[in-house]
Amino acid sequence: MQMTTNVGTVDRILRIVLGAALILLAVTGTIGVWGWIGVIPLGTAFVKFCPIYSILGIKTCKEC
Repeated sequence: MQMTTNVGTVDRILRIVLGAALILLAVTGTIGVWGWIGVIPLGTAFVKFCPIYSILGIKTCKEC
């Protein structure tokens, strides 16, 4: 399976905000260790690819 872009700009921004917020909450101890799950949306935003979207056939980008 080839990794192609399937995450659009708005989706990326939301993933970055959500991921950063979860990590920040984990660092401050507000939500505990589970906040580190924010690494996943942050990572998928930076590589512009979501494996779950690929399985479900979803694309949120207009240019791909």
